[in-house]
Amino acid sequence: MTKHENIAKALKARLSELTNRVVEIGSELRKPLSADFEDQATDLENQEALEAIENSKIHKIRQIQAALKRIFEGTYGICAHCGEDIDPKRLEALPTATRCISLKIYRRTDLQGLVRG
Repeated sequence: MTKHENIAKALKARLSELTNRVVEIGSELRKPLSADFEDQATDLENQEALEAIENSKIHKIRQIQAALKRIFEGTYGICAHCGEDIDPKRLEALPTATRCISLKIYRRTDLQGLVRG
């Protein structure tokens, strides 16, 4: 068993779930609107919510695909910014992480204006 085989297996399972859900949402979005104008307004609101959910799922799919690519290429678990190893606990909590936690904290405080470099 390779170093990240369990993570890859879990990511593939999650990818399958998300892909199936996006297909379901796509089917819902293609349904025709109701004939009644009041019902159409409700349908349109529901479609907006479904589109937001679909976009979120697609974003997660892309993150998972990128993580699987990094596993395949042998770069999984290495910070994309500083090149240091990402803490295994962070990867366990967030398998699609691309940055180490120290860099993530630094970026957050820098964006808040608390740290100036």
